[in-house]
Amino acid sequence: MSERDMEMESDHETGDSAPGESDEHDGASVAIQVRNYLVGLGLATVLTAASFWAAGTGLIYGPGIPVALIALAVAQMGIHLVFFLHITTGPDNSNNVLALAFGVLIVGLVLIGTIWIMNHLDHNLMPMGEMMRMQR
Repeated sequence: MSERDMEMESDHETGDSAPGESDEHDGASVAIQVRNYLVGLGLATVLTAASFWAAGTGLIYGPGIPVALIALAVAQMGIHLVFFLHITTGPDNSNNVLALAFGVLIVGLVLIGTIWIMNHLDHNLMPMGEMMRMQR
């Protein structure tokens, strides 16, 4: 057995494997993989529909809608990471997890920087009334 096979067997024994992750190539394995992808697709579809429902319903308190949408988006990202990208916490996936964490850090920095710059520019812009008087 190769080292990779032993790691995958260890992951399967400890239950730390992503849905659809399998080292077998028989017909039953393919059927299980297709089923797991369809489960992921179904969950992603339900979360997408829930996002549209949350944005268009009057049942959620107005300021709470962005929080609900963020929670649904995070849940959908988790579904995609586990069911489609097969990212787990197994020892053979440590590079994937580090790359994911680095990507989240970069996106967070860009998002925070963008919000800060937009807020700072909005604060320092001249009011529209004064700008119109200057153009006359």
